Amino acid sequence: MELILIRHLPTPWNTKGILQGRRDIPIQDLSESDKEDILRNKKQLKERETFSHVLVSSLKRTHQTAEAYGYTNFKVEPLLDELDFGDFEGKAKRELIETYKKEWFHTPSKVVLGEKLTDLENRMLAFINKYKNVDSVLAFGHGSWMRTCLSYERYGTIDRMNDIDIRNNQLLIIDVTQFSFGEEEYNFGRHHL
Repeated sequence: MELILIRHLPTPWNTKGILQGRRDIPIQDLSESDKEDILRNKKQLKERETFSHVLVSSLKRTHQTAEAYGYTNFKVEPLLDELDFGDFEGKAKRELIETYKKEWFHTPSKVVLGEKLTDLENRMLAFINKYKNVDSVLAFGHGSWMRTCLSYERYGTIDRMNDIDIRNNQLLIIDVTQFSFGEEEYNFGRHHL
């Protein structure tokens, strides 16, 4: 399965460096730069012609992003939902980093916010398992989810997820060639940023 991920367009909170997590914050008005990025990303999407599924999380910022790309017939997939940042939602990201310093960058799998980061990992793995047998999926999602997926692909663990930066409206392509749980091996193929 080829997984094409696009992080939602910027919200006012993204611009201010505020964590939104599960808060249902809408996107802000599109800038010229956003519009140019959409056009560039749409060229890459057009090369892939059709998708088996076009998916969004349950949060409206992903719905609005899909619509900005011209997709209206999408399916809501809660497995794509953003990390629940708990008490840090509505606060500056730097507060979270100051509180968890070492753990946030070296062992996020040990961090518990509004949920355990391993719960985010399990949602991502359940998503991959659910869609692994389809040809291609276009998913509009969130930064933490995408960083978790990319860290797992690169390092086999989520513990490097916070070393990765994924901008709003960034497109990521991962070719999932084989995946399974348990004793069987799982393999991600190539990726592009």
